[in-house]
Amino acid sequence: MSTSVDGLVSGLSTSSLITQLMQVEAAPQTRLKTKVSTAETAVSSYQSVNSKLKAIKTAAEDIGKLATWRAVSPKSSSATVTATSTGGTNTASGTTIFNVGSLASNQISTAKVAKDGDITSASTVELTVGGVAKTVTLGEDKTAQGVADSINAAGIGVKAVLVTTGGNENILQLSGTKTGAEASFSVDSGLESLNLVEVAQAKDARLDIGGGDGVDGGYSVRSSTNTFTTLMPGVSITVSKMENDVTVTADSDVSGMAAKMQALVDAVNGTLTEVASQTKYDATTKKGSPLTGDFMVRNMSQAFLSKISLGLTYDNPVYDETTNPGVDKTLSTTLAKLGVELDRSGQLTFNSNTFKAKYNEDPTQFQAAAIAFGDQMRALADDQSRNVTSVITGRNNEIDSLNLQIENWDIRLAARKSSLQKQYSDLEVSLGKLKEQSNWLAGQLAGLG
Repeated sequence: MSTSVDGLVSGLSTSSLITQLMQVEAAPQTRLKTKVSTAETAVSSYQSVNSKLKAIKTAAEDIGKLATWRAVSPKSSSATVTATSTGGTNTASGTTIFNVGSLASNQISTAKVAKDGDITSASTVELTVGGVAKTVTLGEDKTAQGVADSINAAGIGVKAVLVTTGGNENILQLSGTKTGAEASFSVDSGLESLNLVEVAQAKDARLDIGGGDGVDGGYSVRSSTNTFTTLMPGVSITVSKMENDVTVTADSDVSGMAAKMQALVDAVNGTLTEVASQTKYDATTKKGSPLTGDFMVRNMSQAFLSKISLGLTYDNPVYDETTNPGVDKTLSTTLAKLGVELDRSGQLTFNSNTFKAKYNEDPTQFQAAAIAFGDQMRALADDQSRNVTSVITGRNNEIDSLNLQIENWDIRLAARKSSLQKQYSDLEVSLGKLKEQSNWLAGQLAGLG
């Protein structure tokens, strides 16, 4: 606890003196705090650069994935049939034509029930749902609403609702929660007196190809929902209306491939921009950025630009020493053939039209070159990121050490302040005693006169 020791006797502002002395004493700690602040700013800058490098790695890995080059872009001739890509590597380009023979539906059964009073005396209702026996335990309320509530609370794949018709009777409606023939249900006991009637059948959706089952060369595909994922590899087809002669076509998703390359180009440009920002020097203000003097970071841009300007050398995908020995094992090309070029500002540009045209000329060779470029950028980004991560670790260790020294200084400065307060307090006490003695002596001398 600090105590004010401003001089009541000396007239000195001792608290102000102590504050000024403590500022001098704390100068080493202040310098340590400045070092911590500078190091933390640098770490933040390194982390910003590292995040850009990781973006390159992610985009480059996408270029190298087989799913990127096997992606398809499906289209449907019908507004009521949607076709979407499911991704993955099990895909194939092609076309199919089919009739939507039926839509998936759930079972609905209804019964007329009295508006008031119990509708059953049973304690349970036994059902078979999707081929599995289910038991619903009824509560004390055995009215139509009470039975409906018990069925809903059981969670058996059947929902019940009481429909008010406005007449002398209401309708108890039981509905399957899932579509498809296998989701059908039956009420086996407990509600025998209701005379339940199946008003809607649980059915599968069906697509008929080539006339469907029973026609030479034809077949049918069924689904418990209105979505089919097995008709075309890599394509999900969803139907919403029965109609004939629907055409679904799946072509290679070259636009999607181009988007992956654009993402890689953007990631490289983002890194180059970040490095320039973190290392720039303003000659007018003569002020640098947090990493202006860091050669490792400054050299990063040159490392990427050098790799890009040298072009590509990659393994020939059709080379086989046994069956095709006359083909070159490795090939070289410029990045311009991938639609990637360097502009005058040191940034990459990407031409999607060039990418698509060159891909369509020779997909196999183009894919090999593009994957090689992605591998090249990923490996370089990995190397640079490891270097940056190592520096960040070192700086964080330095910050921890400095903070420990700062904490030690807190203890040292607290002791010094306490010592100064005691010293000036003792001084005031001593001056007070001298003043009392002086006053006594003056009184004694005055009495002699």
